[in-house]
Amino acid sequence: MQRLSRWRLSVAFFFLITVSLAPFSPARTLNGFDLSDSLIYQGHIMPGGPPKDGIPAIDSPLFETAEQADWLQPDDRVIGVFYNGIARAYPIAILNWHEIVNDRYADQPVVVTYCPLCGSGVVYRSVIDQQELDFGVSGLLYNSDVLLYDRQTDSLWSQLHHRAISGPMKGKVLMPLTASHSRWQDWQERYPDTQVLSRDTGTERDYSRNPYGDYDDSTLLYFPVEFMSQAYHPKERVIGVELKGVARAYPFSELARRGEQGEFNDTLAGTELRIVYDAVARDAQVYLADGQSLPVVNLFWFAWYAFHPGTEVFKVAE
Repeated sequence: MQRLSRWRLSVAFFFLITVSLAPFSPARTLNGFDLSDSLIYQGHIMPGGPPKDGIPAIDSPLFETAEQADWLQPDDRVIGVFYNGIARAYPIAILNWHEIVNDRYADQPVVVTYCPLCGSGVVYRSVIDQQELDFGVSGLLYNSDVLLYDRQTDSLWSQLHHRAISGPMKGKVLMPLTASHSRWQDWQERYPDTQVLSRDTGTERDYSRNPYGDYDDSTLLYFPVEFMSQAYHPKERVIGVELKGVARAYPFSELARRGEQGEFNDTLAGTELRIVYDAVARDAQVYLADGQSLPVVNLFWFAWYAFHPGTEVFKVAE
């Protein structure tokens, strides 16, 4: 624990030195990535500790049946995806160690991304201008959130901005897919034939141990963010929705005031929405009026606010 604390202090010191020197440096390279053309201020991009690919992405995922995944407990968290008629669950216990899974759903390339520091799972169709991309972990962070890189062009991508922030792909946007950040029990009930990402990843890791300890429950942030709000506990889980340039957060503590489970209609940017939620499981889906599922992000409050400081916040009327 003492070693980890020293590491956090050294990273924070490095961040302060980097930010103080950044205005005097016309170009900056970190982990082998040239940041001189970044859409994000260079001083706000920082190393998370591991080098490029120091956190190994899963490139050839293996899957097992729900019955074979008897190591999963009912309350264990998974990122669930139903796409192209295929249901798959990606346990957070595995994603904590790998952060990226390059996968395919039939003939469609898909990348599953997870940032343990922000609690954010986002799934994308990994095709840009008909070019298939596969991704790795850059070892860099922006607003405490993972920066991905594509191996085809070495461009950096912001998970919570959904776009490339440097390199040949700069400005390009990935298309998010609907995904569920839910309990294993709930996902299995919805999709009993689901496949489950296997712990046979080709990498030796202790998937029974959370490398981040009690981080999810503490007020501690390992890395600085641009914008911070004290309106909720930093690790309060929220559903983040962005539509027509308008952002809104649905904190589960607010949703719970409507009841542990339920659904209701709401309007965002002039568009009617239907919110279906389970406050106990901290899971929710958002639908358009025609029933189409809207991709949203389930993540920590601090992370949503850091990327959307002008966000609206859903609150139950007194």
